Amino acid sequence: MLESGWSFIRSAIENWNLLSQGWRVGIVVFALVFSTAVVAYIASHIVKVLENHFSKTRNIWDDALLHALRIPVVAFVWIQGVYWAAKVAHRYSGAEIFSANDMLLELGFVWVLVWTIWRLIKQGEEILISPLRMKKPMDYTTVNAISKLLRVVVVITAALIVMQSLGYSISGVLAFGGVGGIAVGFAAKDLLANFFGGFIIHLDRPFKVGDWVRSPDRNIEGTVEHIGWRLTTIRTFDKRPLYVPNATFTTIAVENPSRMFNRRIYETIGIRYVDVGQMSDVVRDIRNMLIGHEEIDGEETLIVNFVGFNSSALDIMVYAFTKTVQWVKFHEVKQDVLLKISDIIEGYGAEVAFPTRTLHLPDGVRLAGNVESPAEEHRNPSANDDQGENPRRGSQTFAGSDGDEQ
Repeated sequence: MLESGWSFIRSAIENWNLLSQGWRVGIVVFALVFSTAVVAYIASHIVKVLENHFSKTRNIWDDALLHALRIPVVAFVWIQGVYWAAKVAHRYSGAEIFSANDMLLELGFVWVLVWTIWRLIKQGEEILISPLRMKKPMDYTTVNAISKLLRVVVVITAALIVMQSLGYSISGVLAFGGVGGIAVGFAAKDLLANFFGGFIIHLDRPFKVGDWVRSPDRNIEGTVEHIGWRLTTIRTFDKRPLYVPNATFTTIAVENPSRMFNRRIYETIGIRYVDVGQMSDVVRDIRNMLIGHEEIDGEETLIVNFVGFNSSALDIMVYAFTKTVQWVKFHEVKQDVLLKISDIIEGYGAEVAFPTRTLHLPDGVRLAGNVESPAEEHRNPSANDDQGENPRRGSQTFAGSDGDEQ
């Protein structure tokens, strides 16, 4: 078919004697380019109509295929049209610029094919992670890793095909890669370590994009924004980007608080020693309050006990888990729990303890402000008689600003 078309074009140029050969070649080249533009427009319109039609069906993969094909189909038509126009120009002009026409046609086909597969992979990635298109969308990190791997395979395969088309031996290239890979491995060992570190992250999935992670070994904490093949981008809580080489995650411990099921309330609350009589009632009411609290998970461990005699207080341990894992809501729930505990303690006339100290003075010790000098005592010999034979000069108690003894 192609040979018959070429014969028709050549006979039209050589047998049409109304104009000179240059004009005939120019008209044929213009007709080919114009026809290419028309065919490209029609092909694009047809694919678009098919895309609109199949978008109404339940199958979502035909939509992805047609959307990936629409622009490459137009590019394929233009490559064909330009090829034939260049072939006509080369046949009758002999210009060296058109000598690489066949090579460019082959490379154009490879480029269109790679472009189509690239767009199809991109469409598949968007479908698999979309909750609107999939009942159970896949994890973005996993899909993104597979997409990157497929694109790398496509690019490497296309590069080998292009090198073969340019006259290079693929076997020689692969042999050079085997020998040179050793030198490259030593020179870029850190780069390769980061690459395989990224591969391990995608394989083991200790975290994904959007997770809150932190490391007890390093000063790393924040939200994962991007997982690349060399670096992982983490946005810290003060909004700074932190770029961590992937090889780091193969040697450190990483916590992923985003995957916890509950958040923990763990507090030690002390009441005064004078309120020891109300201890059992306070502990019982706090436990009942937590059991009936709508935001406390009753299926997890719940402990409320009198745990010890502290230096200034009787300690009560409160240990429970909230249903929410959201940071802001957790603190709202914790605030509500602590306020209710305070109300329970006050309801029994008890008080939350704070550090206090009582100072006992031995008998015979006076305050410095009440001691009289010998001269005053000599001038007022009856001062001691006014106080009685046994004045109270024993222990002194100092009152604090709040009235409690110290």
